[in-house]
Amino acid sequence: MTTLAFDIYGTLIDTHGVRQALATLVGDKATAFSQLWRDKQLEYTFRRGLMRLHADFTVCTQQALAYTNAALQTGLSPDAQSHLMTLYKTLPAFADVATGLPVLQRDALTLYAFSNGNAEMVTGLLQHAGIDEHFQGVVSVQPVSSYKPDPAVYRYFLDQAQVSADEAWMVSSNPFDVMGAKSAGMRAIWVRRDASAVFDPWEITPDAEVASIAEIADIVKPR
Repeated sequence: MTTLAFDIYGTLIDTHGVRQALATLVGDKATAFSQLWRDKQLEYTFRRGLMRLHADFTVCTQQALAYTNAALQTGLSPDAQSHLMTLYKTLPAFADVATGLPVLQRDALTLYAFSNGNAEMVTGLLQHAGIDEHFQGVVSVQPVSSYKPDPAVYRYFLDQAQVSADEAWMVSSNPFDVMGAKSAGMRAIWVRRDASAVFDPWEITPDAEVASIAEIADIVKPR
């Protein structure tokens, strides 16, 4: 059974989908704000994973937002920050996702959502984007009390999906996620969401690179 584990934030769901709201709140700092918010969010998951000081992904996101507000001196009120956190629950999917996922389903591949976000958050995002029906289920790292790329979370996914590593593919726009999955014995596809993005020059490389979800059908075949 060939199984695809889809990362959600940054791969299927656009984490910069709050830029329009940010433009209203912080003006020409919106792009820089969105990028720093995302960078700090990921950094905080890495730190917490290494320190074994777990907190829910929502906490990492909220603390990253507070840091960004302070670092860029944007003066967002608590209400404004709360508004942004609410918007984070309804981030949009990338344009190719709604048409790409059905192509993979027609190829009889098994699709899972596999995310740092908690199951409720991820389910809500998929439902809001109208793509939840394409997934066999949602696997959150939360029960492991760690985050990607901890090897334990990939083992947890394989256990939950009841699939062996050689039958599972990680699909992610995040190089650290691709590398983490490969280190755990899975195969992996890098979704290059930005043509200027650079994959980390390590000894670990993706099995394939795509620019859109539908392209995966030409790479992965069901067993």
